[in-house]
Amino acid sequence: MKKLVSWLLLLMTMAISFGCSAEGNESAKKTELLISAAASLTDALDELKEVYESEHDDVTITLNMGSSGKLATQIEQGAPSDIFLSASQSDMERLSEKELVSGSSVVDFTKNSIVLIANKSTTDPLTTFEQLGDDAFEYLSIGQPETVPVGRYTKEVLEHLQLWTPLQNKLVMGSDVRQVLTHVELGNAEYGIVYSTDALVSDKVVVVAEADPAWHTPIVYPGAVVLDSKHPGTAQGFLDFVTGDEGKEILQKYGFK
Repeated sequence: MKKLVSWLLLLMTMAISFGCSAEGNESAKKTELLISAAASLTDALDELKEVYESEHDDVTITLNMGSSGKLATQIEQGAPSDIFLSASQSDMERLSEKELVSGSSVVDFTKNSIVLIANKSTTDPLTTFEQLGDDAFEYLSIGQPETVPVGRYTKEVLEHLQLWTPLQNKLVMGSDVRQVLTHVELGNAEYGIVYSTDALVSDKVVVVAEADPAWHTPIVYPGAVVLDSKHPGTAQGFLDFVTGDEGKEILQKYGFK
């Protein structure tokens, strides 16, 4: 009886060991992609990742979300990344000029627009960008123009309307577009300027005006494979998925153009 129990224990140990080994082998076979992407792509990219991984059992994706300017700087400083998805062409051009992304892989994959938002509880909100000069509010949240693309577009809009200098004492800066959105959601600022796609995912803010595209540089999102990627073929495969019909459909679902 003791021998039988011993054999059973041995078989169970072997089975567990084999299972762990198989699990480890399965994990080892997966190609890990690290994607550095603009914060405004967060919700769309979560779904793109989920769909792609479900269709490619051998690939696992890790997302590094942030402002495009900061992500570009990380890549410049040698931080690992396989794909860069930017919310501005200037940040992509910066990396292209330094030969840090594969030139042949660079592709514009979507567009966006910027809007003026207010906290949903705001009574009698502004209805135009021009009214930002009426001194009818205390704070306006925007992205930092130096590192956050939406902040650059915002500065262009406000300069066009000759409001950039007059509004300096009212500006609450965000480190990326999602922080701008959060400032307005929490009431830290009565108004904010974000991408239309970010306003779409929040039930705590309302869009009160959309900026005239003629007031700012076109908001185009380029993507590229990072030249130092350890998996350039797989990275290109994901980029092709994003720019393909299935990827476009998901992007449109989240308000991208």
